[in-house]
Amino acid sequence: MVLAVANVMSNRVIPGWAYVPWNLLVAAVIVVLARRSVSDEEMGFTEWRRGAAWGITLFVLTAGVLLIGLLMPAFNEMFHDRRVDGGVWTWLYQAFIRIPLGTAVLEEVAFRAVLPALFALRWGVLRGCIAASVWFGLWHVLPAWNLSEVNPVAERLFGDGVAGQIAGLTFAVVGTMVAGLWWCWIRYRSGSVLSTVIGHVASNSVAYTIAFLVNR
Repeated sequence: MVLAVANVMSNRVIPGWAYVPWNLLVAAVIVVLARRSVSDEEMGFTEWRRGAAWGITLFVLTAGVLLIGLLMPAFNEMFHDRRVDGGVWTWLYQAFIRIPLGTAVLEEVAFRAVLPALFALRWGVLRGCIAASVWFGLWHVLPAWNLSEVNPVAERLFGDGVAGQIAGLTFAVVGTMVAGLWWCWIRYRSGSVLSTVIGHVASNSVAYTIAFLVNR
């Protein structure tokens, strides 16, 4: 319930300047609530050095894959996203503040630390990760609502209008569910949620930076 309200608030209610402090507050609240049932170790709030090593490796690999994609015509157009606009200060804020602190921290704490640990109490780690990843996909319904309108690749693949919106939304939700499973595996393999926080920052901030440069 807390996450459902937080999602609506951050995507439809609060002003842009409040996005980061709001999401950090939500992350802190759900951790406090989860500690009534699960330990820090079960949530992945340990093994920081190991998590950092995994995260840095993921960062380098992710950045490399994105740069390779930039050089390939078939994938280059994906970076032409209409949501990436504004000047240098906008890029700095988005890539180094909003995405790392406002997006990556909350999503990793919620969907790779708190929810998997809580679900695992009843269903075990594997099914707990699956359940958390399903919720991670649904979490992206509002952010991906107009995907076909802002990304030319999505618009070409799925078309416009209601049908295109539904197709693009379905693609985004399913895609993030699969990504969620991958991140869960990394979080448990590394023993630390820090690994996926850093990896998440790489996938979002590096992609945003490339898109910013391409669109300029």
